Order: sequence, then C-alpha cells, then structure tokens
Amino acid sequence: MSRTATYNTTVRWEGGHWGHLVMGNGPEMKFSAPPDAHGHAGVFTPEDAFVAAANTCVMMMFIWAAERFKLKLLSYECRTEGTKLIELDRTEIFTRLRFRPLIRVATEGEPKDVIEGRVRRALQAAQKYSLVANSVKSEIVIEPEITIEQ
Repeated sequence: MSRTATYNTTVRWEGGHWGHLVMGNGPEMKFSAPPDAHGHAGVFTPEDAFVAAANTCVMMMFIWAAERFKLKLLSYECRTEGTKLIELDRTEIFTRLRFRPLIRVATEGEPKDVIEGRVRRALQAAQKYSLVANSVKSEIVIEPEITIEQ
C-alpha cells in the first residue's frame, strides 16, 4: 500500500532581495537570489537549493545502496552542476544535472572488476531511488571516477 510523507519550509521576506528560510527539520538561514538576478553573493540561493537537494539525495541513496551491495566505502565526494536555460521571454529551467562523484572503495580480496560493477550498480540504484532525482524534469548525468584500493 502506498503512503505519504509531508515536508515543510517557511520563508519570510526581510526587505530588499533578502529572505529567511526555516526548514522543517530545524536549520535556518538567510537566502537571496544569485547576483545575476539582482541578489547577493555569498549566500544560499534557490538555485543552490535545487542542485544541493539533488546532490544530497543521490549521495544518501548511494550510501544506502553501497551498504546493500556490501561495498567497503572509503570515501564519497560529489560535485554536481546544474545547467540553467534562460529563454527569450526570460523563463528559466534547469535542463541538466551533471553529477561527478569521486568514489573510493576497498577490494577486500575481490577482483577489481567485480567491485567496480557493484559500484556502478549502486550508482544506478541511487539514481533510481532518489526522491529528488525522480521529481525533476532535468536530464540526470552521472560521470563517476571510481578508485578501487587493496
């Protein structure tokens, strides 16, 4: 049987191009539009939030999948880039999210090609089960760099 869960955030305008965000899980922070949209540099933006939501969700699903596939994960770091298209009428959409995870795993005596295959399957599972990746229109591209250590 299907079930639902609800998440919430609250935003408040603080004057000018400033806002304050309160997340349902507790954290709070200031935010603004990016500088190219009359906002401020050095603060959280909606564009950052969009890319971060996808990146953090895929990472958490990869960790889940790595445990499921019995991988000895040594480290995971991922830079994700969101490509935004600005139409002539100034409407905007993220067309692509490109994930570049750097993944280090240990062999624990298994052949490297077997381990690499499991890492790639774990990445596929992470994308498949990522709530955020499944909820966006953007093309999802994952270009991993996998290091397997003895």
